[in-house]
Amino acid sequence: MESLRTRIIKAILEKKDIDKRLLTKINKETKSFRELKQKLIENKLTTEEDIILVLSKECRTPYFDLNKYRLSPENRNLLPKNIAFKHTIIPISKIGEVLTIATADPVNILALDDIGIICSFKKIDLILADENKILRALNGLYSEKAIPAFLSESEDESSVEEITQKDDYSLEEVLKESKKSPIVKVVDLIIYEGLKRQSSDIHIEPTETDLAVRYRVDGILHHGLNLPKINQSAILARLKIMSNLNITEFRNPQDGRFKIKFEGREIDFRVSSLPANFGEKIVLRILDRQSLSLGLANLGFSKVPLEIFQEAIRAPFGIILVTGPTGSGKSTTLYSVINMINGVEKNIITIENPVEYQLEGITQIQVNPNIGLTFAGSLRSTLRQSPDIIMVGEIRDSETADIAIKASLTGQFIFSTLHTNNSIGAITRLADMGIEPFLIASSLIASTAQRLVRKLCPKCKEKYSVDKKILEKMGFSASLGNEFCKIKGCKHCNNTGYKGRIALLEILSIDDSLKTMIVNKATEAEIINYATKKRHFRYLKEDGFQKCLDGVTTLEEVLRVAG
Repeated sequence: MESLRTRIIKAILEKKDIDKRLLTKINKETKSFRELKQKLIENKLTTEEDIILVLSKECRTPYFDLNKYRLSPENRNLLPKNIAFKHTIIPISKIGEVLTIATADPVNILALDDIGIICSFKKIDLILADENKILRALNGLYSEKAIPAFLSESEDESSVEEITQKDDYSLEEVLKESKKSPIVKVVDLIIYEGLKRQSSDIHIEPTETDLAVRYRVDGILHHGLNLPKINQSAILARLKIMSNLNITEFRNPQDGRFKIKFEGREIDFRVSSLPANFGEKIVLRILDRQSLSLGLANLGFSKVPLEIFQEAIRAPFGIILVTGPTGSGKSTTLYSVINMINGVEKNIITIENPVEYQLEGITQIQVNPNIGLTFAGSLRSTLRQSPDIIMVGEIRDSETADIAIKASLTGQFIFSTLHTNNSIGAITRLADMGIEPFLIASSLIASTAQRLVRKLCPKCKEKYSVDKKILEKMGFSASLGNEFCKIKGCKHCNNTGYKGRIALLEILSIDDSLKTMIVNKATEAEIINYATKKRHFRYLKEDGFQKCLDGVTTLEEVLRVAG
């Protein structure tokens, strides 16, 4: 091993402009070969490709590009998952009693010992591969490990195939199949995988050839499983039974919900089914109440916008609007605020469609337009219940807007959401709905806009600098700095470079000058001109840029969500 280290060090020294002191320091401080390799790459003294070339030559081990090779699903049976991930090795093939594995660390004797103890192979051949490619291949190979075994337990697959091929479904056959142990296990596995990945949504999508499962993690969809087409009806029926949906209804969309216990806490699932070409598509929205107890400070808001928001919440009455597109975290923000100010001395009522999180001590109303229970009608009835705080899920029409504005002027505190591009647009949106300018000026305390950006993985992010001219072309102020972080990818973040999400916040606090401008019917351009001169107002893009300078996210993410 020492001889190999020496040869690698010599190969690096042959390059020009090498910091020899740093190289010597790293060589002394690192014990394992893997640690040495990581430190050399992190300090940009070499690359993984260069190290692999040296290893291939010195160990007489061939290099193997995993991107050009498709692994058979049966390979997962050659090596236990825990051993493969522990040592970052992947089984390539088995010929007779000889196992061939790909590794990025050919001197890892412990890996060979573990395989020798657990598996009964007479010989183990090694080939070299990039570590990141091995990790990606491992995630792909072992992600569906339990599926074939579960489904093969079904004793009567012909009946399932018959169901999927007929236009008129037999309710008894679907029910019977959905309750079989393999189907129950597969549905449980789909849900467990979604929770383990910390997904916000699970998409179950029938295609022409199979049933695909995808997971939305940090706002981006990732491939999960591909299930046999013959099991489609039973799996979808199982999910509909769990969600109290009508399993005989295939032509109309349906909505339902269910709860499960996971790691000692209750998780809510909101379920939506939608008829599609090859069967019903079902989407499960995962609602973890634990996120609501984090408080506003832990949602990722920057210091100054957060202070303005907290000051607005302390007002005795009025209306606060949270704007942004679907999936921008508006509901989480409002629920966090409601959860924070909830107390026995306050009568809090929410009007939602649908009720996402069920909160203790709060009266929650689910809108149902089919029976005449609209936002406006619910809000009108709620005012007779002597409320202190009302949360209106969304202001969609002029009637709801009018009632909410007038209620906020009679002593109630109203929180609601509005679909606009920015915080300033909320003022003109209300005016477009027919609300008188003097009512907007008298009732509106603050208007916010928010977006969610993916956070850089703290384990593998890398620093780099951007040319100031390029920053200016992007619309960023280069005077604040040009040192940022970029994605790399590691095992901790599933090789995406991102881990978790954080909120960008733009908040417009309505002061006396703005109230005068609103009453005088100032244009949006005039309000923007005034707001940008205010010391504490900062656009979403500017808030995102500061988070890039702080090493929290990337410029690409900010441009993706904030323009």
